[in-house]
Amino acid sequence: MTEFLTVEHGTIAYDVTGTGPLVVLAPGMGNTRDAYRFVTPRLVAAGYRVAVADLRGAGESSAAWPSYTRTDIAGDLVALIRHLGGPAVLVGHSISGGAATIAAAQAPDLITGVVELAPFTKTQTFKLGDLGHAGYRKGTIRLAGTMMGRLSSWTKYLEGAYPGKKPADWTTYLAGVEADLRRPGRMKALQGMTKSTPADAGAQLGNVRCPVLVVEGSLDPDWADPKAEGEAIVAALPAGLGRLAMIEGAGHYPHAQYPDEVVALMLSFLQANARA
Repeated sequence: MTEFLTVEHGTIAYDVTGTGPLVVLAPGMGNTRDAYRFVTPRLVAAGYRVAVADLRGAGESSAAWPSYTRTDIAGDLVALIRHLGGPAVLVGHSISGGAATIAAAQAPDLITGVVELAPFTKTQTFKLGDLGHAGYRKGTIRLAGTMMGRLSSWTKYLEGAYPGKKPADWTTYLAGVEADLRRPGRMKALQGMTKSTPADAGAQLGNVRCPVLVVEGSLDPDWADPKAEGEAIVAALPAGLGRLAMIEGAGHYPHAQYPDEVVALMLSFLQANARA
């Protein structure tokens, strides 16, 4: 059942299932909380209380917000964890990976561990040679189209972001994404997120005090070298706190393409870092 938390400027929609230590899941931009449809039941079955939130501007959360930065999203997530009693392990995908970094740095009493799935957590560096990587080049072009408000660019981006193996419900899922983004204000929110910079998250990496698991897909088209991106995030964290895991064959959505592998990594991390 959907619940709503009122924060400054709007409401955040979320649902909670299961009992046990708290795990909060935050999707990436352009997604609703059903992005974790393959992950949530597995975590609940393993003995965790799982909260999944819609980001500001997405799903059942309020549509219109003054801004859509990672710092904004972090504040929403911290408010939710505090509302649910905390502490929690916070899982963030893509833009929410950066937001999770900020949340962990700003609320160390509430967050005992962070899992970042294909995160945009640091300012991107561009090299001319990167354009020789076909997937990276196409993804960049399609994200630019999304930034200009073209829904078709986003759906084409998603096609490329799931290289090879797609979820069994892919056609239905993609139709749901498109339907949500056609609702008033939702595409504007997605545009706002595409225009936000990860510099605020990168600036907080050195201030994180809890363990961090970074998960990257080996075929993620958002980076010419996904492994190098993950290694750079780990290197920017305080020594010994970060660990990188690669999912071979996965793109930008490893938790939807390879949920068994991702959940196995998460459960190992949770066993060490989740607190009742």
